[in-house]
Amino acid sequence: MTGQPIEPVILQEVGPRDGLQNETVVLSVETRAEIIDLLADAGLPRIQIGSFVNPRLVPQMAETDKVFRRLKNRKGVRHSVLALNRRGLEAALTAGLEHVEIFVSASETHSMKNSNMTMSEALAQALDMIDLAISHGVGVTAGVMCALGCFYEGAVPVDRVVDIVSALEERGPTEICLADTAGMGRPQDVRALLSAVLRNIPPERIALHLHDTYGFGLADLRVALEMGVRSFDTSVAGLGGCPFIPGAKGNIATETVIETLESMNFRTGVDLGKVRGVAVELRRLLGR
Repeated sequence: MTGQPIEPVILQEVGPRDGLQNETVVLSVETRAEIIDLLADAGLPRIQIGSFVNPRLVPQMAETDKVFRRLKNRKGVRHSVLALNRRGLEAALTAGLEHVEIFVSASETHSMKNSNMTMSEALAQALDMIDLAISHGVGVTAGVMCALGCFYEGAVPVDRVVDIVSALEERGPTEICLADTAGMGRPQDVRALLSAVLRNIPPERIALHLHDTYGFGLADLRVALEMGVRSFDTSVAGLGGCPFIPGAKGNIATETVIETLESMNFRTGVDLGKVRGVAVELRRLLGR
């Protein structure tokens, strides 16, 4: 792509949530806040700082409200949290978050393991949550987990994902995120899913959350770029996974994605050296 116009790509850093939730080491509120501030210093415009979930099930995410209160207020940086249920959303609203992420699974088995709800129950709850968040003036990323395959059920029909996306889109979220939670998506799967979703939603309102379980993360990202998507979730040091999917590795690494995008003449506005510094510090803290 040498000589082509430089295009911006938005990266959302999910390491403080998706990364840390799968680690055995539980970092303190103070340390988590320091890491998030360092990521913001590196120029990451969107950072998923944690989630409001049952601390007994995911102790790594305990006291996310306290983490948020310790963060420096930076203009142009969007701090968001994952809200798995209405109670989590209410906690996020009480804490004063300006953006929340609300996801449902496209897999019946994963839905039960992740939320103890059927897909239809989880979708009904998510739609109500989107309405509640928007009524409070809060931005919403509405997403579909296991959009490119399920560890338990295998391939997920594209039509099923499209139906869920359509239901979410009717509620007017800020953006739609398609998550390859199990990392099973291949480039041809990404192309097929985006071809269907983009019939009704423009690419600038789509984000991809890609895991690298089988090493296809960057190849999947390249396909999405070809199809006009310019927003991606990444995780510093490639940390992460899903507590409810055995062997699910982390997201594509933030530092690797920055290098890849720069080689393709895209720009992120993120300082690669600073992100690498955070990656080194996180590995030290986590004993890697």
